Amino acid sequence: METKQVLQTNFMIKDLGDLRFFLGIEFARNSTEIVMNQRKHVLELISDLRLSGTKPSSSPMEINVKLTIVDFDEHTRNTSTNLPLQDPSIYQRLIRRLLYLTITRPDICFVVQCLSQVIHCPKSSRMETAIRVVRYLKHCPGLGIFMPSNPSQQLTVYCDADWASCPNTRRSVTDYLVKLGGSLISWKSKKQVTISRNFAKVEYRCLAFEIDEIVWLVGMSKEMNLDVQLPVPLY
Repeated sequence: METKQVLQTNFMIKDLGDLRFFLGIEFARNSTEIVMNQRKHVLELISDLRLSGTKPSSSPMEINVKLTIVDFDEHTRNTSTNLPLQDPSIYQRLIRRLLYLTITRPDICFVVQCLSQVIHCPKSSRMETAIRVVRYLKHCPGLGIFMPSNPSQQLTVYCDADWASCPNTRRSVTDYLVKLGGSLISWKSKKQVTISRNFAKVEYRCLAFEIDEIVWLVGMSKEMNLDVQLPVPLY
């Protein structure tokens, strides 16, 4: 309410009431919690790909699968079964829509990050993997981010790294998420800039990357007059 009053003194605004739907994101709220999801966007994606009658997938990608730039059939060792798509724009549009879904679906961030690396020259195997992601979304289209009404101002950070997990560059992948109280506010899956020869260096770079994020969040919180509790636990 105070924010609205400040805006009204400086701009001509219209109060539309509680937020329900914004840029494809649905908001459900009560006195104790807020839930964000993109159920409508997921259902439209399933319908556009004509996957309404298909069986949902239990995971966004197969276990132990490495998505490389030069893909081939592991059983036949024949690249003829994995040719470039005749119309790459279909794959490119699909990846753009999946990237937008990562706003409320951190569970698909890693696989979508891998699929977006070959958006310039996609092949049939990558398209099949992207379709599997949509089938996974079909399993629970209304899944989203839960933010409880918690007065806690404690930041909690979790981070991890996978050593040399990128099969194309042998760079390690850093993953992290940040919670304010019980609410998830920031997350990322990103390849490290340099190649590390041992796992210890990978972990130190992961921690340094996340500390940068913590410093930025603490500084932004001070500008918003939020009294963030220090120190910030990093797991």
